[in-house]
Amino acid sequence: AAASSSASSGDGGAARAPDTSLFVPVPLKPGLGDAAEEDVGAELTRPLDKGEVLKNLNKFYKRKEIQRLGAENGLDARLFHQAFISFRKYIMESSSVSADLHIILNDICCGFVLLGHVDDLFPFFLRHAKQIFPMLDCMDDLRKISDLRLPPNWYPDARAIQRKIIFHAGPTNSGKTYHAIQRFLSAKSGIYCGPLKLLAHEIFQKSNDANVPCDLVTGEERVFANEDARQAPHVACTIEMCSTNTPYEVAVIDEIQMIRDPARGWAWTRALLGLCAEEIHVCGEPAAIDLVTELMYTTGEEVEVRNYKRLTPLTVLDYALESLDNLRPGDCIVCFSKNDIYSVSRQIEARGLECAVIYGSLPPGTKLEQAKKFNDPDDPCKILVATDAIGMGLNLCIRRIIFNSIVKPTVNEKGEKEIDSISTSQALQIAGRAGRFGSSFKQGEVTTMHHDDLVQLKEILSEAVPPVKAAGLHPTPEQIEMFAYHLPDATLSNLIDIFVSLSQVDGMYFVCNIDDFKFLADMIQHIPLNLRSRYVFCTAPLNRKEPFVCTTLLKFARQFSRNEPLTFDWLCRHTKWPLAAPKNIKELVHLEAVHDVFDLYLWLSYRFMDMFPDAVLVREIQKKLDDIIQIGVCNITKLIRASQSAAAPGTAEVVSEDFPLSGTQKDARAVPDRHGAASTEALSIAVEAAGLRRAKNLRSSRLVGRQEDLKSYGRGSLANRLLREGLLTQEMLRQLESEWQDQHRSGRHGFGSKRDDQQSSKETRKKRK
Repeated sequence: AAASSSASSGDGGAARAPDTSLFVPVPLKPGLGDAAEEDVGAELTRPLDKGEVLKNLNKFYKRKEIQRLGAENGLDARLFHQAFISFRKYIMESSSVSADLHIILNDICCGFVLLGHVDDLFPFFLRHAKQIFPMLDCMDDLRKISDLRLPPNWYPDARAIQRKIIFHAGPTNSGKTYHAIQRFLSAKSGIYCGPLKLLAHEIFQKSNDANVPCDLVTGEERVFANEDARQAPHVACTIEMCSTNTPYEVAVIDEIQMIRDPARGWAWTRALLGLCAEEIHVCGEPAAIDLVTELMYTTGEEVEVRNYKRLTPLTVLDYALESLDNLRPGDCIVCFSKNDIYSVSRQIEARGLECAVIYGSLPPGTKLEQAKKFNDPDDPCKILVATDAIGMGLNLCIRRIIFNSIVKPTVNEKGEKEIDSISTSQALQIAGRAGRFGSSFKQGEVTTMHHDDLVQLKEILSEAVPPVKAAGLHPTPEQIEMFAYHLPDATLSNLIDIFVSLSQVDGMYFVCNIDDFKFLADMIQHIPLNLRSRYVFCTAPLNRKEPFVCTTLLKFARQFSRNEPLTFDWLCRHTKWPLAAPKNIKELVHLEAVHDVFDLYLWLSYRFMDMFPDAVLVREIQKKLDDIIQIGVCNITKLIRASQSAAAPGTAEVVSEDFPLSGTQKDARAVPDRHGAASTEALSIAVEAAGLRRAKNLRSSRLVGRQEDLKSYGRGSLANRLLREGLLTQEMLRQLESEWQDQHRSGRHGFGSKRDDQQSSKETRKKRK
C-alpha cells in the first residue's frame, strides 16, 4: 500500500533530481610537483605550453558531446561549469600533472590527431569532478539513505506487536482527553505524550494524586515518583521525549492534529508509528481522523473512532466589546503580539482594574501563577490578557474570549513569515477556552474588540476545519551520520540541505522545516565538534530571536569543544546571577532570556552529564528566577511606565518582535488615560493598526494593501518601510512621534479626535513646564 501510494504521489515514484545548487565544491589545491612524475612526463614528451593547453581546454569545454557525457554522469550545466573551472585552474596553476595527463595534453597541443583528441581529456575531467563533488560517486547510496517513503519500517519493535488504535475526536472542552487519561490511569503501565511541559506536568500531578506512581520526563527535567529513582510504570512526557523502545499497556498521544506542524510534526509521527503499546489512545481534532486512519492502514492496524461533543455551550456574540470600559469579570482579551499585551494591560489598569498576563515566552511557573491568580475567586484580578499561549496547557475560568485582533503572524511550509488571519482551527482552539466544564461559568462567549472583526470571526468559526493531509518527518542522527560518512567534507547545514533535496516522501508525509536547525548549525560550524555532539547542539530548543540565548549556546559549544565542564560558577558569571527584580520592560525581557538560558543548560545536562554537571544547582536558581519574573509580570504596568520615562521624550519602549501586530482601524484612535492624555503606547498601536489594517481581509486576498490610509496621514515613506519589513523599531517610533508632533503643531490631527489632541497638547505643555 505504501509503495503504490508513493508511486502515485508525484514525488515518491521516480528518483528526484538533486538540487545541485546545494553541492559545495571541495577545494583542491594545484599540484606542487613530484620530481619523478615531472621527469617522466617531460622526458617522454616535452614541457607543456600552457598557452596551447588553455586554448584546448576551452575547446574541450565547448564540445556538445562532452557536455552530454557530463550530464550522463550527473553533471548538470551548473556542476559541469563549476567542475571545468576547477579542472582548468588545477592544470594551469599546477607545476606538474600526472604523467598520463601530461602525455595526453602534449599530444593534443602538438596536433597529433591520431594520438590525441580533446575528448580524451574527459576521463581526467570526470575524475577531477568527482574529487571536488564527492556526492557524484555515491548518489545512489545517498538516495537510499534519504528515502523516507516507508517510515513505519523504522520502528520494528512497534511492528512486532498488534496495537489497538483508539481516536478520541472532539472540540476543545469535550472531555476527549479526560476519557483517554482514565484508561491511562487504570492500566498497569502507560505513557502520556503531550505538546507542552505544562500538560505533561498536569498529568504527572494528576496521576500521582490518584496513587498511580508516574514519572515526569521533559527535555529539561526528570522527576521520579519513587524516592529511590526507580522508573515508575507510568510516565508523562513532552512528545519529543517519548521512548519508542519501552513497552507499555496504554499510550496517550494528545493534540494529534499537531502532526501537521511545520516544525514539530515529526514528533507526533514518531509517537504514532513507533510507540510500543497495546493500546494507543489518540486525542485531537476530527480533522486528523482520515490521516491517522490512512497511516495506520500502512501498518496493518485499524482505528476505532470515538466522537465527543462540547460539554458546555459556546456562543458567538452579536456585538463587539468596542471599549475596554465594557470589560466584565471573567473576560480574556487575546492578542497576537507581546507589544499588544503590554499596551492592553496598561490601558486596563489605567481604568482601575487588575489583570493577569500570559504570553508564550513566560516561564511555565509564571504562567501557572498568573492562571492561578486569575482563577482565584477571592483575588481582585478578574481580567486576563493573553496570547494564543492559552490555547492549550492551562485550565482557566474564562467566561468570555475577546479577540483583540484576528490577524496573526504565521510561518508557512517553506519557513517564510507571513501575516494572515487566524485559521478556523486556531480560532476554535482559542474560543473554546471560554466556559470550561467544571468552572464557575456554565457557558462560554466569544466576541472581538471591534465590530468589523466580528463579522469575519463569525465567518472563520463557521467554516469547516480543513482535514490534516500529511504528517511531518525529520532526518534522524543515524541518517545524517551515514550522509557524513559519504560526504566527510560537507558542513552539517549542507548535509541537511542535500538530505532534504534528495529525500523522497509519499503523499502522506512531508519533511519538517529545518531552518532553526540550520541556523544553529551555521552558527557553531567553526567550533570543532564531533558530528553527534554537533547534531545534539543543533537540536537544542532555542528561540533564535533572542541574541543573549544564541550567544550563550555559542559559548556552551566553544567550552564543550575544549573539554572544559560548564560549571554553576561559570553560568552565574555569564548571566550575572543573582539578578534583581526588573525595573522596566527591557529588563523583564532579559530575565525571560536568562530563564531560557537555564532551560538550555538543563536540556544539555541530560545529554552531556559530565560537561554540564550542576543541573541541581541551576534548577534551584531557576525557581528563584521564576519568582523574580512573577514579580515583574504582576507589576507590568509599572514596568511599562518606567520604560516610557527611560526612553526618549514622547516615546514608548516597545519590545522588538518579528510581527508587532495590532488590532484594526479602530485602534487608530489614541485612547486617553485617566488624565486625558493620549498614551504613547496607544500611539504605537495607532500607527501599527493604520499600517497593518490591510492584513485583516487576507483570507480572500493576502497582503492587499491599504497604504492610502497611512499616506493620508502624511506618513507614506515610513509606512512603506513598516509594510515592507513587518516590524516597528524604537527609531521608527521616534520618527513617527516627531511627525505626529509636527502635524499636531500644524493643526492636522491624524489620531483621535480634535478634542483629544488639544487635551493631549495641554498635558504635554504642563509636563514640559
